[in-house]
Amino acid sequence: MSHARSEYEDFKALAPDAYDSVLALGRIAAKAGIDRQLLELIKLRASQINGCAFCVQHHILESERLGISADKLNLVVVWREAPLFSARERAALAWTEALTLLPGGVSDEVYAAAAAEFSEKELLYLTSAIASINVWNRFGAGYRWTPATRQKAVHVAAS
Repeated sequence: MSHARSEYEDFKALAPDAYDSVLALGRIAAKAGIDRQLLELIKLRASQINGCAFCVQHHILESERLGISADKLNLVVVWREAPLFSARERAALAWTEALTLLPGGVSDEVYAAAAAEFSEKELLYLTSAIASINVWNRFGAGYRWTPATRQKAVHVAAS
């Protein structure tokens, strides 16, 4: 069993400038009008890929709070095979996977699908949200932050 090397609260306390910078990056997509439920789905998917238990749990709890169905949350990991996701959600999830994995760049097909569903400005803000969650995942997975329980949910402002 893995143990925490440090905790979320330690990051806030020991490196407040870095914390504030990552937090600010995470907030701009929602401020720009990108749907909060969509943002939670992409944050959950990136966190699953990156193996960040803290962020997976946080984004499940936040998604539930925003009214995303349990069925949809359970199927994010296999979104390609599940009919519950809209074309816009599918484009965002594919864009998230491409930018999170970066195996050999982002294909023209994935970019075209994302560009078909999002304006140029929206896609830039969506990309900022994907970049932000990947930064949070590096901290959460790297330091093995302990996931919150439903009874003791940690409020993370906009990760």
